[in-house]
Amino acid sequence: MGRLAARFDTPLPDRPARPASPLLLSPVQMPRRGKVGSDRGRIAMLHALAHIEFVAIDLAFDLIGRFGEAFPAAFVDDWMRVGAEEAMHFALLDRRLRQMGSHYGALPAHDGLWEAASATAGDALARLAVVPMVLEARALDITPATVARFEAVGDMTSASILRRIVTDEIRHVAAGTNWFNWATNRLGVNAANHYQMLVKRHFRGSVKPPFNDSARRQAGLTEDYYAALAT
Repeated sequence: MGRLAARFDTPLPDRPARPASPLLLSPVQMPRRGKVGSDRGRIAMLHALAHIEFVAIDLAFDLIGRFGEAFPAAFVDDWMRVGAEEAMHFALLDRRLRQMGSHYGALPAHDGLWEAASATAGDALARLAVVPMVLEARALDITPATVARFEAVGDMTSASILRRIVTDEIRHVAAGTNWFNWATNRLGVNAANHYQMLVKRHFRGSVKPPFNDSARRQAGLTEDYYAALAT
């Protein structure tokens, strides 16, 4: 089979099109989700995760369109695969919400993820550092505890979906780390030091422990990248 020609001559919008719902709020405006022990709390948690996956689809394809020309064809292949997996994650979560009597868009969501994309729109390495290597890596840290909370209240269906997602997210963090290392090697700079500089410059949040060091190591994101950033 042949390959489609790769062209990067279409200007990308500052932000992708969005459906009429959910209402997007700043993180500080978001209502409290409540505890996972109630149906309301579980729906709120799953809705928040569905929104993350929905935005992650756009992040993967924006990365290709905005920066793909500077990388080998395998970069496009990797992020096409990531985008497809993020779409599958969203579909699984939205289906679960519907099984519980809700749907994506029924609750407000925060716009913090796309704010991170906007802050790194001019720098491929900054985008890789902040999105897969900080934000998606954070999912590796916190999702196992979320799985345990769903299991503790007997919601094995939701827990199974989240286990599937975190397994895939290891590959997504690995893709970000591998291409970050490829690019820093071409620049002749130390990857871990450059990562720390970019995170300090472009990431508005904090890099918080505890870390899922084993999952991060599986993705190639070893402690020498992030330990010095921990707050």
